[in-house]
Amino acid sequence: MKYRLLMIATSAGLLAGCPIEDDDEVQEPVPVTASYTVSVKNLTPNQPLSPLAILAHNDQYSLFEIGQSSSNPLEVMAEGGDNSDLLAESANNGNVGYSVSGTGVILPGASDSVSLTIDTSVAQQLSVASMLVNTNDGFVGETQLDIGSLAIGESLNMNMAVWDAGTEANDESAATIPGPAAGGEGYNSVRDDNDRVSFHAGVISQDDGLASSVLNATHRFLNPGARLTITRTE
Repeated sequence: MKYRLLMIATSAGLLAGCPIEDDDEVQEPVPVTASYTVSVKNLTPNQPLSPLAILAHNDQYSLFEIGQSSSNPLEVMAEGGDNSDLLAESANNGNVGYSVSGTGVILPGASDSVSLTIDTSVAQQLSVASMLVNTNDGFVGETQLDIGSLAIGESLNMNMAVWDAGTEANDESAATIPGPAAGGEGYNSVRDDNDRVSFHAGVISQDDGLASSVLNATHRFLNPGARLTITRTE
């Protein structure tokens, strides 16, 4: 009897010293990172593209919506080619986890490539935009592109349409075209167009009878304005 009591006491002591696992304990998810290369080729004959704005975000963020007003950061980029306010979305908007700028202006026929690494629990979608600088507020852009399903080595390829930000009238004047065709004003906070994003109707130019235009036939463009390739590298 004494032996049995001793064994029970010993077993109880051992159990007391063992941690009890809590099945309800919440385990922190292990971050899963993925790396991508984003490349954009300029398909226009005489429209330099401003430095790219690339944003990685969740499904609650949209860079633009057709038929809706442009955000102020998008207006700044679409009118003047300045991507800094869009890049600041990663600090100012809780739905945007990452932002990265292109390396510089993309000349006609040229390309630019940028790499980024993201935590896929924070961002699963990508948005890309760039201004056609010899326009009033034209830009190429794609938003809410699903990159979470790309396997390593797999690419997403698509043509980029040219959009009108709807924030500045398309008078094509020397005073309002910021690109090398005129060197005029960039961003202006006054919105004097229809204030909605729409498919760009294209450049008219002085060669086609627009008296106010500083542009010529070489500045016209067809859609698509650019070619986008997103490749998962890791």
